[in-house]
Amino acid sequence: MELKQKGAEANVGGFKQLMVTMKWTTAADFDLGAVYEDKSDKKGIVYFGEMGNLNNFPYMQLSGDEGVGDTGGDNEEVMRVTKLDDMKYVWILCWDYGKVQDGSPARFKESDVSLSVMDDKGRTHNVILDTGDMGNVALIATIDNTSPIGAKLINSSKAGTLKGLKNLQQLIDIIEN
Repeated sequence: MELKQKGAEANVGGFKQLMVTMKWTTAADFDLGAVYEDKSDKKGIVYFGEMGNLNNFPYMQLSGDEGVGDTGGDNEEVMRVTKLDDMKYVWILCWDYGKVQDGSPARFKESDVSLSVMDDKGRTHNVILDTGDMGNVALIATIDNTSPIGAKLINSSKAGTLKGLKNLQQLIDIIEN
């Protein structure tokens, strides 16, 4: 299933695991990250600097950091989520590392970044970044786990600009504004 437009959504319901895969061949150092908010309103981040843990909270883990130094080729970063029970939201983000460092616009338009979310039933949801906004950080998708009938995956497609990634609040500001 493809979530091509901003606002498109799919039910991902009850699952044991989700695998979020971001791929690109463009010569750019894109980074996959996830900001989360748990049911006690605590916020945190899983990214190349804090890879997460599948066996303990936050039950999310990133595979590694690819494309370092603007390396082109078959770049892939994978984030696994093994439990959403304690989460209200998980926001899936991508940023252009070099462009965040100097505050300039990312190369999203010139890139072939693709994101897919696969559940443990083998269903894959491809989320297409649908934003004309200039920025160097993109909120690609939101996992909304606030409904009692199960989680929803939403194409969020929103961009923002950072100059340096100094703290979690900067990413939260992009998500909330």
